[in-house]
Parts: sequence; structure tokens; C-alpha cells
Amino acid sequence: MKPSPTATLRDYSADSRILYVSVLAAGLGAISAVLAWALLEAIALSTNLFYFQRWSFVEVDPWQSHLGWWRVFLPVLGGLLVGLIARYGSPKVRGHGMPEAVETIVFNGGKVQPRVAILKPLATAISIGSGGPFGAEGPVIMTGGAVGSVLGQLLPMTDSERTVLMVSGAAAGMAATFNCPMSAVLLAVEILLFEWKPRSLVPVAMACVTAGAVRRLLLGPSPIFQMVPTGAPVYHMAMLGALVVGILAAFVAFGLSRAIHFSEEMFEHLPIHWMWWPAIGGLGVGLGGLIFPQALGVGYSVIQQMISGNAAWQLLAGILVVKSCIWIFSLGSNTAGGILAPLLMIGGALGAAVGHLMPAMSTGAWALVGMTAVLTAAIGSPLTAAMLAVELTHNGGLMLPVLLACVSAYAISVLILPRSMLTEGLSRKGKHLSREYGVDPLELVMVAQAMHTSVFALSASATRRDAFEWLRKMEERGAEAWSHWQRLFPLVEPDGTLAGLLTRTQMMQAARQADLDRALLHDANRRPATIAGTDTLRQAAVAMAESKLSHYPVVDPSNKFMGLLTIEDLLLGRSREALREGDRNRVLRLRWPFAPKEHAKVARVGKNSAPPSEHAAKETQLEKHGEEVLTETAAGHMDSRD
Repeated sequence: MKPSPTATLRDYSADSRILYVSVLAAGLGAISAVLAWALLEAIALSTNLFYFQRWSFVEVDPWQSHLGWWRVFLPVLGGLLVGLIARYGSPKVRGHGMPEAVETIVFNGGKVQPRVAILKPLATAISIGSGGPFGAEGPVIMTGGAVGSVLGQLLPMTDSERTVLMVSGAAAGMAATFNCPMSAVLLAVEILLFEWKPRSLVPVAMACVTAGAVRRLLLGPSPIFQMVPTGAPVYHMAMLGALVVGILAAFVAFGLSRAIHFSEEMFEHLPIHWMWWPAIGGLGVGLGGLIFPQALGVGYSVIQQMISGNAAWQLLAGILVVKSCIWIFSLGSNTAGGILAPLLMIGGALGAAVGHLMPAMSTGAWALVGMTAVLTAAIGSPLTAAMLAVELTHNGGLMLPVLLACVSAYAISVLILPRSMLTEGLSRKGKHLSREYGVDPLELVMVAQAMHTSVFALSASATRRDAFEWLRKMEERGAEAWSHWQRLFPLVEPDGTLAGLLTRTQMMQAARQADLDRALLHDANRRPATIAGTDTLRQAAVAMAESKLSHYPVVDPSNKFMGLLTIEDLLLGRSREALREGDRNRVLRLRWPFAPKEHAKVARVGKNSAPPSEHAAKETQLEKHGEEVLTETAAGHMDSRD
């Protein structure tokens, strides 16, 4: 490995490929916007066919029909069609889209079957059009992601680039569905990308901007929900109310998550093929729709009622009870449909109901606060939900209470919910992923700080006789000597330049040769792979993974030997991180102005803190790890750092 000077280290690892991928993502954004428009039109057509028996693309709600008892069987028929598509088309059409997208991104390298891009929107249109209490955003996310994945599979790309294209298509679908490009970018960052890098953020943002622009041409620039702008200031009591709503939303999300998990387990224990599950779920939807018709379909008009302040108690109770129950039951059947719109409706009903007990704000404000808080707690995306409140209504006057409710819901939900609705299914499959990510600890430690500098080295003029003497001493010392960490033996020129490298096996073989006066340099590797002292431990870990070597000589930019790095030394970065996360210490101490000086020198140790001497010892051990400088330039004893 060629030494790299410190000047080559950069804040970001992006290269010119980011421009190529961004151009592709921009085109993908336009395609995803068209697909989102097509899906919304297909849902409208399907609803008209099922409930009004007419060929029309006019947006209508299932509950506006007058079919009476026949309404019970339409969701069953839709569920049966979805089951047939899933069994004989692709099982990937099942589910609400976002968990499947996360699984594909993290575990499948961004590879999606091409037919999913066609069958997923078809199954979704049938499911929602027949009365399913779902939203279109989840399937649009999966459909846009599938198109991006197919594009990435047609072109020569790495798994990372293919994943970026998939997320770009998914986020663009979200942006086009809700007319929310900024929220879609945040959704990608908080849920889909699992990284914060320019190579992924720039293409995703380009796709969302393009999708938003094309969406305006197809569906207009108006917000999804009309709301009177909030001009009056939000008072402190209302802020406290938002805090309470956020906490309540976390417990509501907890209950919904547990209920969905129970429903899924119930369906999995049925003694019939999963193809029939959506039809059974559809029966529950039909019966619920008979009791509360407004529970059928996407329900944007019902959300608009709450935002407009026209929601009666009967409507709120129907949403919180009937809508929640049929959504949980049908979602457990693993049919096709999204979860964002139902969560917004349930959260809006919660906020509107609790808002009657809260200080007055503008019309629909408490419904909006509840919508975003429940969404945050359910999927773990506070920034996405807060920005979504602005983009759905074009009302930025409620940002403070909305953000407070989202953050409080997020804080409580991460404590009581070990898995969100997006990762619960993956956990049940035995797959684990962490929603937390930060700077790699190995990126913060340089090789020069972690390497061994107390090394047994030999002069470049050393002969096999020196190797013979080394082997004799090793055999005299026995097992203790053979357990020493050093496995590589550098040959160093008088000016410190690395001339060659021998492994322990090569040293033993050279020591057993007949011609002991021959130079060891003939038995050594004269062009060994090296690591620069200015490289990070992360770069060293990548080099070890690619080369399958566990030990490396460390050199400076002029190829002068500095020390040896072993795979065990990579633990230094992790040790520092563990010390940073685990050791609690009081850095500043307060004292009374007139306290005696000798009392001020007493260091009190809290019950959760390590004694100062112990903490100092840990720090010293880490800081001094690479400070020893001892290099033998001729055959001699082996100095153990341990």
C-alpha cells in the first residue's frame, strides 16, 4: 500500500462519480413523479370501478357510495385479487412498502426484481380502490425504488451507487405523492440511506427537486391539505400542551405497534396459505366500513375535515377506534398499502380530541400537531414529520409546537419501543440493523497513534546468521517468546528506510539454511505492502480486509520505517469510544468563595465515576500507546511492549 501523506486526507470521500449518479437521479426523479401520478390516477379509477361501477378518474371516497351491505364484500374481492397477484406474480407486492425498501437497501444491495415496479402499484391500486384503509405513499416509495434499482442493475455500478439510485427513486416518489421534496430528503436521511455522505445526499436531493417540479406540472402546486395560515404567536401554555401531545403520541404508537405485531402473528398461525390472508383482512375492513364508512380508503378528505376544524366527536371516535382496528387487522394480513396516511389520520384524531383540553391555537393546529407526533413515534423520523407539517399545509407558523411534539414523541418512543414499525418485521426474521450512525471511531485515530514502535528490527546488511541467533534465543526462551505479538521483521537501512520485510516463517527458514553468511535481504520481500503513519485506522482496516493481511509495516512519506501495526491495534479506536461513552467524570467543580484552600484540593468522586487515578491510567494507556520509540538496527533481544 502506497504511503499517503496527511494532505490526502479530506473531509469527504466523494469523487467525480457523484455527478454521474446525480444526473441519473434527476432523470429518475421525473420518472418517479410520473409513476406517482399514474398510481394516484389508478387508485381513483379503481375506486370508481369498485364503488360506483363507472370508468372515471375523478377522485372520490368509498364512503360516498350507496351500496349498503354490498360494501362489505368489495374489500374481500380486492384482497383476493391482491393475494393472487402476490402468489403468481411476486410476493414482494405484499406489505406496506417502506420495510421492504429498508430490507432491500441494507441486506440485498439495492437489488429489486423488475416486475415489482409494475405489480406493486397494480396491487396497491386494487387494495386501496376496494376500500383498504391505506395510503399510496408507501407503495410509491417501493415502486420508485424498484425503478431506481432496475436502472442501477442495467448499468455498471457498485452496490452503494445502486442503493443510492434506489433511495433516490423512493424519495422522489414520496416527494411527488405529498408535494414535499424537503421532507422526502429528510426521510431518506433518517430512514433509508443509513449514512450521511455527499455521494448519497446530493443525488437524492436532485431526484426530489426534479420530482417536485414535475409533480407541479401534473397535479399543481397546491398543498395536499388546505389550512388557514397561523399568524398569531404560540403562547407558552400551548407549547406545554404540545409537549403533552407528543408524550401521548408515543404511547399511542406503542399500542399500535404491539397490536400490529399481534395481528401478524395471528395470521401466521392460520392453517391456510398466505394468499388468502388479504381476503380475510378485507372482510374485517368491510365490516368496519359498514360501522364507520369514513374509515374506508386513503381518507385525505377526512384529514382535511380535521385540519379545517370541522371534526365532530363521532368522527374522531370512529377514527381512533374503527379506523385503527381495521387498519391493524388488514395490515396484519400483509396486503398492499402504505402506513403514512393512516398514521396521519389517527394522529390527527388524537390531536383534535386532546386539543379540546388544551389552550386555544389556530384552527386545525392541534390536529396537525397530533398527526406529526404519531408519525414520528411510529417510524422514528422527527425531522421528516416536522417538515412534512409545513409542506402538507404551507403553514410554517406552527413549527415550534410541531417540532416540540415531534421531539418529545421521539424521545419517549425510543425508550419504550425497541423496534419501530419499519424494523419490527426485520427483527422477527432474525435481521438486525441500527438506526443510529455516527463518525467511525477508527476514523479519529491515526496509524501513528496506534502502532507498535518497540519493534525487533534488523539492519539491511544482516545475514542469515543473525536469523540463526534469533532462532536460538527464541528456542531457549520457549513458549513465552513464541507467544510474542511480533510476526513481521523489518530490514532497515542506516538512514531508516525500509529495505525489506520478513515474516516469522521466512526468518525460521533462513536460519535453517546452510549458507549462513548470505544476506537476509535475499530472503525478504523487498517491496512489501505498507501503511502510512498518517493514514487513519479505518483506512488500515480497509487495507487489511482487502489484502487479508493482519500485520503491516508503517512508514512515513519518504518510506522510512516507523513501526508495526497489527489487527489487534485497531481496537484502540473502539477502546477510546468505549471510554468516551462509559466513563463519567466531573470536569469542573464548584467551591464556596471562602472555603479553605486545602478543602478545594479534595477531589470528590461520584458513585458512577471511576477514581481519578484509574481514569488517568486509562487515558495514559491510550495516549502513550504509540509513543515508545525503540528500533533495533542489528540482531539483538526482542523487546516486548507487554
